[in-house]
Amino acid sequence: MSAYAVVIEGTDGSYSAYVPDLPGCVAAGDSIESVTGLIRESIALHIDNLRAHGEPVPPPTTSVRLVEVA
Repeated sequence: MSAYAVVIEGTDGSYSAYVPDLPGCVAAGDSIESVTGLIRESIALHIDNLRAHGEPVPPPTTSVRLVEVA
């Protein structure tokens, strides 16, 4: 099982998510919980589609760090 970094952006009822390691893999939803579930489904479909077309599946390489600033 692989774990891909997901970026979630938005506020107040409008959220989007994308996967830096899987160009074109995106989702949108009305809550963080909703967009998290949708991007999970999108990742699975994206990978299935790549495999079905004989294309390589990019490995997860992006890492995420939260950096505090003063």
